[in-house]
Amino acid sequence: MSESIGRQQFEVGDVLLVSCPSACARVVHVTPFEVSVEWPWARIDPDSEIRWNGQRAIPRATPDGEWGGLFQVDPQAGHLEVGGSCLVGIPETLVRIIDIGRFDPPADVGWLPRPHTMLIVLPVGHPHDPHAEEEGDTIDLDSAAPIKIERPRGRPAPVPRRPRWPAR
Repeated sequence: MSESIGRQQFEVGDVLLVSCPSACARVVHVTPFEVSVEWPWARIDPDSEIRWNGQRAIPRATPDGEWGGLFQVDPQAGHLEVGGSCLVGIPETLVRIIDIGRFDPPADVGWLPRPHTMLIVLPVGHPHDPHAEEEGDTIDLDSAAPIKIERPRGRPAPVPRRPRWPAR
C-alpha cells in the first residue's frame, strides 16, 4: 500500500525523519503514567458522532522496551501540575511506516480537520509485531499540527527507544 502527499510518496517500510515544533498546552490531568493536555492543534468536530473532549493523554514514562509515542511533553515527569502549562511536540525521531490508513470520506475521529490518510509508524529499531492491533503511533497527513516529514539521507541509524528533548 502506498500514499502520496504533495510530491512525497509513502509506502509501508519507508523510513522517515519526523518532528513537530513544540507548542504550549494547558495541563488538565496528571497521573503517575500520563499527562493529559488541551490539544493545541485540533478543533472539536461539532458534527462528529465521537465526542472528543479536546484533550490528549501523553505517557510520562514507559517501561523498558516499550514506546510511548511520537508526542512528548516538556518538562518531563514530576514537574507538571493541573492548571499549569507545558510544551508538547515531537523531537526529531526516525520512524518506519508499518501501515497506512486511507479514508474516503475522511475519518470521523472527533476533531477537525478529519483525516484522509494516516501513517502508522514505529521508531526504527523497535520490534514490530504484525499481529498486535494497537501498535505504533499515527501521523495524520491532514493534521493541523505542523508535523515535518523528511526522508533521511544515507542509511538510517537506529534511534533510542525513547527520544529525549534537547537539554536547555
